[in-house]
Amino acid sequence: MLRITYHRILLCLLLLVAGNAFAQKTAKRIVVDARGKGDFRTIQDAINSLSDSAATPRIIFIRKGVYHEKVFIEKHNIELVGEDREATVLTADIARDEWRCEHKDDWGVATLNLNGNDITLRNLTVANDYGFNHKETRTVVCPSDSINPKQITPNGHQMALRSMRTTRLRAINCRFRAWAGDTVSPWNLNGGMFYFKDCYMEGGVDFYCPRGWAWAENCHFFANTGTAAIWHDGSTNPDYKTILKNCTFDGFVGFNLGRYHREAQFFLLGCRFSKNMADKDIYLVPTATPVVWGRRIYYNDCSREGGNYAWFANNLSTAAGAPAADAISVGWLFKNNWNPDKN
Repeated sequence: MLRITYHRILLCLLLLVAGNAFAQKTAKRIVVDARGKGDFRTIQDAINSLSDSAATPRIIFIRKGVYHEKVFIEKHNIELVGEDREATVLTADIARDEWRCEHKDDWGVATLNLNGNDITLRNLTVANDYGFNHKETRTVVCPSDSINPKQITPNGHQMALRSMRTTRLRAINCRFRAWAGDTVSPWNLNGGMFYFKDCYMEGGVDFYCPRGWAWAENCHFFANTGTAAIWHDGSTNPDYKTILKNCTFDGFVGFNLGRYHREAQFFLLGCRFSKNMADKDIYLVPTATPVVWGRRIYYNDCSREGGNYAWFANNLSTAAGAPAADAISVGWLFKNNWNPDKN
């Protein structure tokens, strides 16, 4: 009798533990629906409903629709998951030059503004459509700028995504759209780790411009305008690098691949370039700040439609440690401190 009772108690405890674990893994999603058929009509209201942090990701599922919002995420462990990448669109029209006339920094300059850690974006379009919707130059009063009044052009900085202190940001199967510069700006030089996979990015000068450690895999880049497509800043740590693996590049006839202003380190592996790309290597912009770690631009197994240029010939052997191409992985980049491939 006692043995039966003991076994029953043990079984109940095991079921309780298993039930709690299952409940954590199957936590209810918050649903956003602009038509009012979810928990919230706006993405920001859904974010505001959450606590500052949690042990497991909080999933905000966003149904198809166009969400005209500027979104701020200062909380941690949040996933924004769209129902369909092309049909779930977060968009705003923001000219950075105009925003900075009345604000001291870039917090709020983008359509999606990030300060939290462990942020995941899936199956979404995030757009700053200022340059598409405002074709004419405007003049605005700008008392905080040395230039006042100031001209706001359709070719100025237009950030779709801007992070400040965020680290461990990943974007999977997302589209980031702007007409002009700095479309995707994950900027954290204090341990920033950024991961992009199966994404489409378009914009103007430096429209993919990460700082810190950045990984982009199977991504497509399209240059609408500007003097370079990609950019990197690794100026506070000689180990910082941006890796682009199996990515494709296209754009207007004569688009330049990339450039840098500060200490930087580029690895392009298995990338494919359209015939429109100019015969110009990733270049250093003349700057008053000296680059002391040298030119660190590395290629392996890259090719161009219509014929290769000599400057992207294989040169991995000249990188620190002479890494083999198959040794360059997500774990290698992030020093096994983060596994963004998980789930």
